[in-house]
Amino acid sequence: MYLELDKKDMDSMALIDSEGDEITYGGILNFAGKFQESVERRALMFVLSRNCVGAAVGYLGAMANRVVPLMLGAGMDRGLLETLTDIYRPSYIWKPEETVEETDDILLRGYRYALVRTGLPLYPMYEELSLLLTTSGSTGSPKLVRHSYGNLEAQARNISAFFGLDSAERPMVDLPIHYTYGLSVLNSHLYSGATVLLTGMNVLNPKYWDFLKSQRASSFTNVPYSYEILKKLRVFRMDLPHLRTFSQGGGKLNEELHREFAEYAQNTGRKFIVTYGQTEGSARMAWLPPEYALEKCGSIGKAIPNGKLYIVDESGQVIHTPDTIGEMVYEGPNVTLGYAETREDLALGDERHGVLYTGDMVKKDNDGFFYIVGRKKRFLKLWGYRVGLDECENIIKRAFDVQCACVGDDRCMQIYVNSGQDMEAIRRYIADKTGINSSAFRVHYIETLPRNEAGKILYSALEHREET
Repeated sequence: MYLELDKKDMDSMALIDSEGDEITYGGILNFAGKFQESVERRALMFVLSRNCVGAAVGYLGAMANRVVPLMLGAGMDRGLLETLTDIYRPSYIWKPEETVEETDDILLRGYRYALVRTGLPLYPMYEELSLLLTTSGSTGSPKLVRHSYGNLEAQARNISAFFGLDSAERPMVDLPIHYTYGLSVLNSHLYSGATVLLTGMNVLNPKYWDFLKSQRASSFTNVPYSYEILKKLRVFRMDLPHLRTFSQGGGKLNEELHREFAEYAQNTGRKFIVTYGQTEGSARMAWLPPEYALEKCGSIGKAIPNGKLYIVDESGQVIHTPDTIGEMVYEGPNVTLGYAETREDLALGDERHGVLYTGDMVKKDNDGFFYIVGRKKRFLKLWGYRVGLDECENIIKRAFDVQCACVGDDRCMQIYVNSGQDMEAIRRYIADKTGINSSAFRVHYIETLPRNEAGKILYSALEHREET
């Protein structure tokens, strides 16, 4: 069975959410049986997901019965949902009870969710296609990432191995499970027989911490933005006796914050583990073992078990020389099948064959540890000089203690900051640091940087802002 759920202790608690629902491993198997009686194999099902037991058991029920779920946020724009429905024509929708309409053909109810039959017919899909996720930050885009059953099993097995997970774990999962990162935490811990704590609350909500403490959460996994907030909340002073592991992914954490959390973990007998991944690689592809968290501060580490990382130049030749920048390539069983932009694409087979060109520009040190420099497409050529947008963001954030996002083209870099302090000082500072004339930079105030549900900056929204 999917994630070997049938081999777990049936009486052991599998999922607990902050809405008051819970389910054992035996309960998941029973619910999967009810799903089997209600759906046709190899059908497409939209899962309108929240971080709760209801959404999770719908996803697991689909996976256990070879129904292909497309994971979407329950709160996504109705117009965008209708667009995706028109393109992909799902036979079923698993959605929250409060969104059920009088005309819905309901087949099954459970855990505040309902299974609705749309009446749309099945159509051919690749037999090993298991799951569809939106590409990062584009929940309304028709472009989807196609996963195989082997991808997801390999991902769960590998993460369980390098984290050393077992049934005693109680991970706090507030990352949306309709994104690859949150889903990978769910999958790997269920594979390990753990008890997963699900919540839609974030760290700014006092009830979040009540839930974390009352449920004795053993690990916390999140993105750089959340770690920035944790520092402001003075998490280092909190009484968190059960919390043993802090894990970070979803983008590069600045080195100062990396060092602070690594030192905190070391001083309190905890683990701080940095990971790296992409939706196209079924979440995580590299990890920095906690014993290297300080020594290799700023690094994403090395490839996960059963994976391989290397660097290529612009001609595709492998780079062996340390500290030489190139594009990082990953090989492993968790590499996904490819993309889909139409329902006909769901019949396509494996187009990547286990090889993923990540689009991340990296370098490797003498010990084989990788360091991200920036995105391949996140570079500009200003006044004839190649400039990394991610690097400029980090320079500004360190110097001025602001949230910052940089976009632009080869004519001008547009810099957005969430503070009304001296814009001209920021412009002069980045010009001085890059050695480029200050006329190549423009600084704008923005109250809140646009982010997706996983906390990543929506650069496309800022680019569109400039166009308008």
